[in-house]
Amino acid sequence: MQVILHAGAHNTDEDRLIKCLLRNRDDFRQRGIAVPGPSRYRRLIRDTLHAMAQGHLAPDARNILLDSILEEDQPERVLLSNDNFFCVPKLAVGKGVFYPRAEIKLAQTCDLFDGDQVELFLAIRDPATFLPAVFAASPDTTFADFIDGTDPRDLLWSELIARIRAHVPQIPVTVWCNEDTPLIWAQLIREIAALEHNEKIVGGFDLLSEIMSKAGMKRFRAYLKEHPNMNEIQKRRVISAFLDKFAIEEEIEEELDLPGWTDELVTELSESYDEDVFRIGRMQGVTLLSP
Repeated sequence: MQVILHAGAHNTDEDRLIKCLLRNRDDFRQRGIAVPGPSRYRRLIRDTLHAMAQGHLAPDARNILLDSILEEDQPERVLLSNDNFFCVPKLAVGKGVFYPRAEIKLAQTCDLFDGDQVELFLAIRDPATFLPAVFAASPDTTFADFIDGTDPRDLLWSELIARIRAHVPQIPVTVWCNEDTPLIWAQLIREIAALEHNEKIVGGFDLLSEIMSKAGMKRFRAYLKEHPNMNEIQKRRVISAFLDKFAIEEEIEEELDLPGWTDELVTELSESYDEDVFRIGRMQGVTLLSP
């Protein structure tokens, strides 16, 4: 069985992905793909991994867990999503890195699903916007405590991915930039479900409708209807053109307000992020989805 884990990162998703997958659940079920509701597994898997850290795993733990999670009998692929899988937001930075316990959680997951193929899907985000957002979601802490003495310029997503690849090399990793998600949303859903390139899905423009005006979406859908034979690359160019004209500014603009942060630092972080994404795209065992 293939166990597909979408693990965030924080402030890149807000459960949009799992909601879209659930909209396709009936069609997916006919293909041997299970999309359990998150309330069936998030706490259960968290508690199971916590118990594993305290002692040995019961021999039938996997089967008991799947019986609790799944409605289907022996699906070929199970899609799970939890942006708190690695940790809660206030622990997203520690020991000078992003998600210091990520590789441990993934190794435990592989032990739990021994004999299954575990795959990781992970969105990353410009640290210049990720750090303020994840800090805002971290209650009862100051930014100094949250950042744990780390220079934000030293925080690299490539370090996290390299750590995961070194610790659990059997796990294929698929990564994409949150900034690109509106352009690759339909492809992302297909990749997670292992669908063919042009297979139809429900909700392929869900994310786009959140950041584009209603008038823009109406004209966009009309354009698609008039040009039914466009490939994915052409669609992305059309999406970019419509966003340039019809994007809802308050949905795509972000205010950065952290003590001691300057425009120069923000620019430096964003430029470093671009270089970091390039490094990730060259990593063995890593698939980088991009427009």
